[in-house]
Amino acid sequence: MSALKWLHPDGVASLEAALRERILILDGGMGTMLQGHQLDEAGFRGERFVHGHDNEHTHAHDHPGGCDLKGNNDLLTLTKPQIIRGVHEAYLEAGADLIETNTFNATRISQADYHLEHLAYELNREGAKLARAACDAFTAKNPAKPRFVIGVLGPTSRTASLSPDVNDPGFRNVTFEELVINYTESASGLIDGGADIVMVETIFDTLNAKAALFALSELFRARGSRVPVMISGTITDRSGRTLSGQTAEAFYYSVKHIRPLSVGLNCALGAADLRPHVQTLSSIAECFISTHPNAGLPNAFGEYDETPAQMASVIGGFARDGLLNMVGGCCGTTPAHIKAIAEAVGQYPPRIVSDAGREAA
Repeated sequence: MSALKWLHPDGVASLEAALRERILILDGGMGTMLQGHQLDEAGFRGERFVHGHDNEHTHAHDHPGGCDLKGNNDLLTLTKPQIIRGVHEAYLEAGADLIETNTFNATRISQADYHLEHLAYELNREGAKLARAACDAFTAKNPAKPRFVIGVLGPTSRTASLSPDVNDPGFRNVTFEELVINYTESASGLIDGGADIVMVETIFDTLNAKAALFALSELFRARGSRVPVMISGTITDRSGRTLSGQTAEAFYYSVKHIRPLSVGLNCALGAADLRPHVQTLSSIAECFISTHPNAGLPNAFGEYDETPAQMASVIGGFARDGLLNMVGGCCGTTPAHIKAIAEAVGQYPPRIVSDAGREAA
């Protein structure tokens, strides 16, 4: 990829300058915010997918029926775009520099659960457009603080390394090639919609991530230009390993060949439990470091109890000790959490990074 030009060279230069100057703020949880709207089945379907209704805004072929669409948060990009735009704006108001697209499950593999595989490209393109419009509006208000769109590639609902059948350890329900095809389509939508960066995130299986990174490399080569790539794994429990068995250190060495803009960790654990693993990455990585942990561990009801003040206090320690370049929140976090985190880390300089291990702008 080193011979390829940047798709948005001015944007990359602006991003690099901001990263050298301060710790940048990622946004927080999307699902957490959407749950507050308490949408029912009709709310998720909107006009386009309404049951038994046919007008100029409805396309019967878009959904063959047979299953509910409630819970398909990615679909709200098309059916309730004003809600998604509102979430983006709330995080921007809270101080976020980088906004993630609402595309965590916008691959054919994940959308197959709702019989909406054919919408994968559109979901990514329109998700990026919504985030782009929100970021551009806030940048226009304050050009000294540019805002950036992160196009999100989630892990999909399948794993290439592990069998879903305990009685057949050799069985796989997805191939590397299928993942590459899925990621290529989704990434194309993100880039066409205006994403500044693509982030392969919540990686529980490094083989899935390698498929995503290979897809991006081939896509960039085919297009003749590229965007920066962020990589964010997830430590699934206090053992300190990903679901496919790697430590944070092994995970980094498995993906460093892509020469990413950043590597980091998100989800699964709260900030306190995630700290030693972020510290490991910070000590070895030759790129920027990101983290967006959950608001603590889930309680018995699957809810997150860590307050903005509690979370900000812990993450402030990350920044004080020079571990961070980008930080935000994942499950259970809200604009209040992001605002508190931004205030806590704002007094500290970013972690110093050389250009040795990544491609310079």
